[in-house]
Amino acid sequence: MNVIVDTNVLVSAVLRDRVPETVILHIVAQPDMVWVVSPEIMTEYKEVLARNRFGLPHDLLQRWYQLLDEMTTSYTVQWAVDFPRDQKDAKFLACALVTEADFLITGDHDFAEAQKLVKTIILSVSQFKNLVIGSRL
Repeated sequence: MNVIVDTNVLVSAVLRDRVPETVILHIVAQPDMVWVVSPEIMTEYKEVLARNRFGLPHDLLQRWYQLLDEMTTSYTVQWAVDFPRDQKDAKFLACALVTEADFLITGDHDFAEAQKLVKTIILSVSQFKNLVIGSRL
């Protein structure tokens, strides 16, 4: 099962713990789940986490960088998706198409309009926790 995690979910996991962190740690612990990224997504993850406004301690930032490097699977995405609603989000949709991702977990409501562009199920972190993780307990 291929899963893409939007940057806002990752940031919530790092800053607030709770449900987003639980979901991410569940994904990386499951042998049948793969957290898929593209190099562009990985760059965005790391750049956003490093923003001064979050004030993340160096050791915490390094821990999350290590988790990202070790627990994600990167795919080269050589084509673009036209997503006028928010072109910055197009990289997630392109990755979903290339990897045939089962799920895209996001807190960004712009993706609601993207559901018609991909077969990937786009849902919130709490929906993923209830629908996917809850069924595994």
